[in-house]
Amino acid sequence: MNFLPGCWCLAALASVVGALDFQYHNNQQVADFLSAVSSNYSSFTYLHSIGKSVQGIDLWVLVLGRYPLTHKIGIPEFKYVGNMHGDEVVSREVLLHLIDYLVSNFGKDAVVTNLINSARIHIMPSMNPDGFDASLPPDCTFSNGRYNKNGFDLNRNFPDAFIKNTSPIQPETQAVMDWINNETFVLSANLHGGAVVASYPYDNSDGGSTVVNGYSISPDNDVFIHLAKTYSFNHTVMYKGNVCDSTQTFPDGITNGYNWYPVEGGMQDYNYVWGQCFELTLELSCCKYPPPSQLEEFWQENKNALLAYMQQVHLGVKGQVLSADGSPIPNAVVEVEGRSNICSYKTNQDGEYYRLLLPGNYTLKVTAPGSPPLTKTLQVPNGPINFSAMKYDIVIARSGSTSQSNWTESCTTIIGKTITNCPNAALPLHPYLPGLLLLLLCSVYQ
Repeated sequence: MNFLPGCWCLAALASVVGALDFQYHNNQQVADFLSAVSSNYSSFTYLHSIGKSVQGIDLWVLVLGRYPLTHKIGIPEFKYVGNMHGDEVVSREVLLHLIDYLVSNFGKDAVVTNLINSARIHIMPSMNPDGFDASLPPDCTFSNGRYNKNGFDLNRNFPDAFIKNTSPIQPETQAVMDWINNETFVLSANLHGGAVVASYPYDNSDGGSTVVNGYSISPDNDVFIHLAKTYSFNHTVMYKGNVCDSTQTFPDGITNGYNWYPVEGGMQDYNYVWGQCFELTLELSCCKYPPPSQLEEFWQENKNALLAYMQQVHLGVKGQVLSADGSPIPNAVVEVEGRSNICSYKTNQDGEYYRLLLPGNYTLKVTAPGSPPLTKTLQVPNGPINFSAMKYDIVIARSGSTSQSNWTESCTTIIGKTITNCPNAALPLHPYLPGLLLLLLCSVYQ
């Protein structure tokens, strides 16, 4: 990890933070802004680089939270990733303004304060800084800046659960994969341009998923639809469904990724299958590189949606799987009856699990080393309204002597025509009203 040294006096920092203008910022300006934020709000922010681009530019991530430096038990991890395609530039500016809004309103606005206090929020304004440098404004449709410096589309570069992806893993992709594996991410979104729609998994199929009327359906389809509608209905225009082209309509402003067009090697499927993290792809603008005069409008269109979506990290149930003496059990498999994930969801090194679920009754099945499966039936409430998922710890009395360090249940599953290998190591409201309604309720009652 690399850290950006502070280089400005406090007066200069104050002039930058809270006064972010609506223009495009180059990579150095982005780094300077993030450094200023981190220095000026050091009690609840943390700036670090998760790796470097092909040209050696740092991939900066700003973390916000009560404990920004490290994961804490019971606090879910959330992330936004922008500018994955270098020529889709609205996302990086929107995320910079989101950062500015969050730090400026922490301790003043109830929703912002609750979000930062209840979750650990990671924001990466640019995953493809090299591509941004190669993009030529204004460009509404396409430029070489879409790709990284080596000419690879980063959203076709991840391992794919359905079709063998032979594309060599790029430095930016590897950095994000390592980041996902080193954190306990629960919810995420990657931000793009070229349309206005919220897209949800699966992005691919090839016979390895349930395909209904051209939709590649995941086991958590109900949750994904809820998440997508949370964003679209809190966006000022996305929910209309035909913002860019009257000939292409997305009902309610959402789409199943595969139904829109199949994507091999996409990041959102990788997050969901291998990272135990629910991710959406959010398309924010019809034009990939619009004039800077439109940036303030894009921020206003997305502000409430970004906040409402972050709040959904508190859906469902969370807790620890513990032995009778209270010690955590890593790598325990936590399954929800009726939801057969490609790779089993497992507890992290602290025995933690997080499962995003809509309010309702569910049966959890927990399998741990040295013990028979244990089932628990739960009534899950609407967590986001209180900024906390239902907390439910599961205590297992071991019946055998199997060492948890030796217990490795392999996730090697034939998906379509390929074999998918999942890592074994422990990973360190229904329907979509919650968004704006919750924001209003929390502003009044918190």
